[in-house]
Amino acid sequence: MRQLRELLVTAFALFSLFFGAGNLILPPQLGFKAGSDWWIVALGFALSAVFIPILGIRAHAKLQGTMFDFAIKVSPKFSLIYCFVVYAISISLPSPRTASVAHEMAVSTFFDISPITTSFIYFALVLIFALNRNKILDIIGKLMTPAILLILLAIIGIVIFYEPFDFGIPTIDSPMSYAILEGYQTFDAIGAVVVGGVIIVSINLKGKGSYEYKKSLIANAGWVAGITLFLVYTGLILSAGLMHSSFDSEISRTDLLQQISFYALGNTGRGIFAILVALACFTTAVGVVTGTGDFVKSRFADSQKAYVITVIIGSVLGVLMGQMEVGYIIDVALPALMFIYPITIVLIVLNVLPEKWTSKLVFRSVVGITILFSIPDFLQSLGMGIELREIDDIIPLSNFQLGWVLPAIIGFVISNIWVNFQDRKI
Repeated sequence: MRQLRELLVTAFALFSLFFGAGNLILPPQLGFKAGSDWWIVALGFALSAVFIPILGIRAHAKLQGTMFDFAIKVSPKFSLIYCFVVYAISISLPSPRTASVAHEMAVSTFFDISPITTSFIYFALVLIFALNRNKILDIIGKLMTPAILLILLAIIGIVIFYEPFDFGIPTIDSPMSYAILEGYQTFDAIGAVVVGGVIIVSINLKGKGSYEYKKSLIANAGWVAGITLFLVYTGLILSAGLMHSSFDSEISRTDLLQQISFYALGNTGRGIFAILVALACFTTAVGVVTGTGDFVKSRFADSQKAYVITVIIGSVLGVLMGQMEVGYIIDVALPALMFIYPITIVLIVLNVLPEKWTSKLVFRSVVGITILFSIPDFLQSLGMGIELREIDDIIPLSNFQLGWVLPAIIGFVISNIWVNFQDRKI
């Protein structure tokens, strides 16, 4: 009984880590656009928004270190640059997006105020909490996530029970690749690398038993959390797919989620749900800004001044970007994600694999190849790579913006063959 309780508590902690604003607003529109292909987009979304992040937790469990350790085998300098880039992206895009989602789903529903006002008040509060490290956020988070989960299950259950099992015509050309790239927008793989280590350390400190037991606990809890996430995502995708004829085809992500919740729960239920989502967004923003401040502080001899300056910069960036619409922030984030996400994915996979297959040479080869073959997708996402479209005919999966995948696999195989050849030679 005690082991089951520890498993569920750990699984809940991991679920809370990944479940944020993007995880709520992205799946419904996928299902709405996918129509009868809803199950394909569910699998694609789960691949990048569930499977890879859970592998990231397993990698942390194996490393027992920090984010810096993920890329240390490439080189310490590369790892430092990688960390700075990831944290810069985190405070510039997913953190401000939480303010935008909170405004569109909750604030604008009850108050007639501008997005800039919401963003300013929102990140002023984020700054206050980040500077004071108030633990009330942990308490609120533990209460909010189960409440949101229960409401979501109610919404999904009501829609599936009452709506006819009928789907519209798919409007997505390549549902699998589209869903994989949409899963990038959850930032969950980055989340696993950034704060996964903190959770792993906390579990190790609080847990009892041997190292192997703790490692097994983390692994099993990861799969429980992953299955729960997959069921919620699939439920949201299916629900929106069933309601294809109820809304305008150009409805925004936040409006779609709001309307589905209104259909299932009525006006009062939708209001409660919106408030819970706004609070969940706020705790995420504080976590991102605080985590970034802690990282910068650690790189400057534990300087409190460095921490304060960083959280102020993070809050200012939040105000500037948070006033934008959610859809705009998602579009702006795409180029950054097209570059950093492939690197993050291969680092997660390499750190999960056995040591005998992941020497320094393998790390450097695979990461280098991934960076090289991610450049065309990055340029095309900026609208600067039109002349590179001929590459789509040469490199497999390039037309799906996944041209880095096969070269990375080939690089992994060849570098391992070379390492084994050198070892036998010696």
